[in-house]
Amino acid sequence: MPRPLSEEKRKAVLAAATRTIAAQGLGVSTAAIAKEAGVAAGSLFVYFETKSVLLNELYLALKAEMGSAAVAGLPAEGETRELVQHMWTQWLAWAATNPEKRSTLAQLQVAEEITEDSHRFVSDSQRVMAGLIERARSAGPMGDAPLGFVLTLATAIADATMDAMIREPAHADDRSAVAFEALWRMLTGPTS
Repeated sequence: MPRPLSEEKRKAVLAAATRTIAAQGLGVSTAAIAKEAGVAAGSLFVYFETKSVLLNELYLALKAEMGSAAVAGLPAEGETRELVQHMWTQWLAWAATNPEKRSTLAQLQVAEEITEDSHRFVSDSQRVMAGLIERARSAGPMGDAPLGFVLTLATAIADATMDAMIREPAHADDRSAVAFEALWRMLTGPTS
């Protein structure tokens, strides 16, 4: 009877993949990931059949973690602007406190190995995020644009803001505030 897989080792491989991809890029070898995780190179394939499977599972895990962080503490009710701003602040805080995860997620987002199913995966927290964006844009200039396109634009604004905040931590709050205003105006129009 085969020995049960260790969830601890699986998590160690995912954490090691996050660190090594952030440092070395997507071309990092599975041997380097296994070494960083403290497991034998062949053991990695016990947990993840291929490197592609590993990358897809890591992408899903990081995407879900980021989404959960973005909606953490979100009030059940409130003005749309306040709710979107809360989500924005939480999203950027996650990125600022997890620069390796954020870097790895950004690389995985555009990686050829990430399947369409993985890109389509939406966690519950991401549904909440999308719902808030949908509510904010409904009567604005982006009201008729496909939601996926609007979410891509919002992510691009967030990514640029995260980069600026990491480069210039002394100006992080200012960059976040200016970027939120840009996002809000994109969603609702110049007078909202």
